Amino acid sequence: MDTESQINDIYHRQSRRVQATLIRALGDFDLAEEAMQEAFTAAIQQWPEQGIPDNPAAWLIKTGHRRGIDHIRRCQTASHNLSRLAEDTPVTSEPDTNHIDDDLLRLIFTCCHPALAVEAQLALTLREICGLTTEQVASALLQKPATTAQRIVRAKRKIREANIPYEVPERRELPERLKSVLKVIYLIFNEGYSSSEGDTVVNVSLAGEAIRLARLLARLLPGGEIFGLLALMLLHDSRRNARQDESGALITLEEQDRELWDHEQISTGLAWLEQALRLTPTGPYTLQASIAAVHAEATSTEQTDWGRIARLYEALYRQMPSPVIALNRAVAVAMRDTPEDGLKLLDQLAGHKAIQNYYLFHAARADLFRRSGDLPAARIAYQQALALTQQGPEQRFLSQRLTDLDNA
Repeated sequence: MDTESQINDIYHRQSRRVQATLIRALGDFDLAEEAMQEAFTAAIQQWPEQGIPDNPAAWLIKTGHRRGIDHIRRCQTASHNLSRLAEDTPVTSEPDTNHIDDDLLRLIFTCCHPALAVEAQLALTLREICGLTTEQVASALLQKPATTAQRIVRAKRKIREANIPYEVPERRELPERLKSVLKVIYLIFNEGYSSSEGDTVVNVSLAGEAIRLARLLARLLPGGEIFGLLALMLLHDSRRNARQDESGALITLEEQDRELWDHEQISTGLAWLEQALRLTPTGPYTLQASIAAVHAEATSTEQTDWGRIARLYEALYRQMPSPVIALNRAVAVAMRDTPEDGLKLLDQLAGHKAIQNYYLFHAARADLFRRSGDLPAARIAYQQALALTQQGPEQRFLSQRLTDLDNA
């Protein structure tokens, strides 16, 4: 691998953590992002001749920090920023690179401050800390990109004006932030596990980062829902090698070669789930992990206990009555009973505004129409789903389904 490819690889693996450390050191989201980009530009210029440092992240943080300080000094109106910066990070000192693994979690807790609205917490963290595009964040939150962008701007302004500290809160403050932190990690994983755009199904780096954060959080604050979330992600991630073939085509759960699943990771996920189930009450992430466990323990789609999955989704819906949960429950009911039974439940969701722009809703309807033999209705639903997805493998899969209907 040449130097340029290695730098690209480092960017994909380390940029989020580098930026998180720079945000803590410089105290400004936009300045930290600019400083990080300048650091990587310097790396592209210097590393081919000087070689890649033993600790690339530390080099990038040090370089980015210096560029940020230079920028602050050049700004005529930066006196306030300098005085605030001096409280935590003296200009003459370098940022501490030994705690880089903690900085991303530190920034997530900061962005999940109760002074911010929950939607703003999620949008800000996913965009600024986790590196998702505004469109990806909007997709995760079932929002319009313009709405998401406005929330991010307002949240950053609120943090700056209220001088919210960049630190993990004291233990007594954790409960009021933990729910949002868990959802952020969950949404990071979702985008990694099933990318909303691009030409690959799985963003391995993003999914791995979510799992790493959950492990870190489990050590920081052991608890049932943290264990449940970690179990859920491990069980889902165990299927990643079976979800796309060598040509890049999407493979459905029903058609996956289960021998390709990571059975060691499944065992680890089941162990975390067992710990979560010992603690009460059982929360939504533990319930979702229980559903994933049923899939993980089944030898085939036909041998899957769809009755148990449907019951678990019903329990989950009582705790989280969201349209996405209702969608998944409808699919489970269709597998347990008949496609027509699932379609009846999906019809009840048709009036929900957010779900109308969710391509998986239309894809689920299309599949159930196909299974029930209503091919004209299946064609319309597949076309609706195809128009809403930006992911290459999903587009090819849906197009192939439409071709199959024509051949049928």
